Amino acid sequence: MIAAPVLALSGCVTPQAADSDPQAGFMAALASHCGKAYAGRLVSSDAADADMVGADMVVHFRECSADRMAIPFHVRSADGSWDRSRTWLITRTDAGLRLKHDHRHEDGTADAVTMYGGDTADAGSAGAQAFPVDAESIAMFRANGLTASVTNVWRVEVDAGTYAYELRREGRLFRVEFDLTAPVTPPPAPWGW
Repeated sequence: MIAAPVLALSGCVTPQAADSDPQAGFMAALASHCGKAYAGRLVSSDAADADMVGADMVVHFRECSADRMAIPFHVRSADGSWDRSRTWLITRTDAGLRLKHDHRHEDGTADAVTMYGGDTADAGSAGAQAFPVDAESIAMFRANGLTASVTNVWRVEVDAGTYAYELRREGRLFRVEFDLTAPVTPPPAPWGW
């Protein structure tokens, strides 16, 4: 965990600065939770996610800096074991922000479909950023027979009480929300970290 940049991020971004640079405000809002973990739940009702209905979920703001956030997403399976395969990576680029999905197997090796995501198309707001799928990810999805994913748009939201992650495309909605008012014990490192 990188504490000094977090303090700088959370202490230096005023509401006026967040208005003039919403992406800096967004990164500061995320960084204000650095080191903390929160319980959440599936709030969408897509049949493709039936195995996640009622599952325990934890998001952990594990690594934070002014330019990069590593946010693991842990889900308890029906058998009681934890799936620690997913980490959301949000980084600054010269043009905005980028979201990538780091998917690992339990032995730490990368999944065949990993590091997919997209870049922001506009400034968004200090409370929400949208990430349309990028060309690299489209090529990966096509190569792996996941053609339905070539129109993905991911959205991440953060406010005083809720952190939300959403995947949307035609005929598909996946959304999880986490209660930022009640921290929980941080989980172990995600697989491969």
